[in-house]
Amino acid sequence: MMTDPIADMLTRIRNAVRVERPHVDIPTSRVKLGVAEVLKREGYIWDYKELEAEPVNTLRIELKYGPNGERVIQTIQRVSKPGRRVFSKSRELRPVLNGLGISIISTSQGVVSDREARQQNIGGEVLCEVC
Repeated sequence: MMTDPIADMLTRIRNAVRVERPHVDIPTSRVKLGVAEVLKREGYIWDYKELEAEPVNTLRIELKYGPNGERVIQTIQRVSKPGRRVFSKSRELRPVLNGLGISIISTSQGVVSDREARQQNIGGEVLCEVC
């Protein structure tokens, strides 16, 4: 039994980036698809797709590297955890690394980045920070 599937997803991405894998496979869910969509919109990954598999579908994330092999995702860390949920209003969302990174927020409108949440004036649970 897995207690925190989002932390598992972030750890798999962190480990795959560290050893420079071209892609990483993760068991899928709607929240994970939302996180992958935000990472794609913000330019941290090339693409993602959902693969049919048994017993659960698999989410394949194509990782992005620079022209000389430098990592696009330097750090990715969980903020809200099962033992301590972190919620934030739109006015309380602060830029990560002075705007060089993003926070991924789970809102009533879906999973969005902190920039989109401030623009739409919605708050929610801060899932993770990416730099």
